Amino acid sequence: MKKIILLSLAFLCALTLHAQDIEKFVKWQMETYPESRLLDIYKSCFQDYMGAEHLVTDSERVKAYLDEELETTTLDDLLPWYYEPCGIDSNYYRVSIRAIKENIISEEMLLDAFVRSANSVERPSVESWCDRWHIIIGTIDQMNLALPHYEEDKQFIDSILSAGKYAISHSPEYREAYRPHYRIVEKGIFEREIKPRIDRKQ
Repeated sequence: MKKIILLSLAFLCALTLHAQDIEKFVKWQMETYPESRLLDIYKSCFQDYMGAEHLVTDSERVKAYLDEELETTTLDDLLPWYYEPCGIDSNYYRVSIRAIKENIISEEMLLDAFVRSANSVERPSVESWCDRWHIIIGTIDQMNLALPHYEEDKQFIDSILSAGKYAISHSPEYREAYRPHYRIVEKGIFEREIKPRIDRKQ
């Protein structure tokens, strides 16, 4: 019974999306990142709703991956921002590793915030995300954006969701143009712990 109630609430949450909010986010995405494909719009939306792409069970591996990123990138490789909100509701933020490289926050602080964000929040079901995405894509369809590979990307996303999965990578075009290097942090953790340090720097 409890599960049915939770699923019903999640579905109602998905239905509270408004077309103007979806359009506003999509327009922002395309103005800020004109090389985006539908894959990149989708990725930001699922990050906003689902959070990190997986639970973090191996903190050493996560640290090693971040260490490698920090060692193999320079400030010139990174976009100028320290953070940006994900998706339509800004439930999560992308925090750039630029904040570490400029000594605004420590690597340990970002890792801790990322791990807690990935593990402490109960993740919505893939079914509820699927319902939400169908509302989002319905609005995007009507926007006639003429995105490259649009139908191909739609079919790929549908195949992922049909398999009970939801996470995908940025498109090759997005990675080539913007070289994203960030970690996802839950809004509350970000606003309490990381944003004040960045604000003092700015």
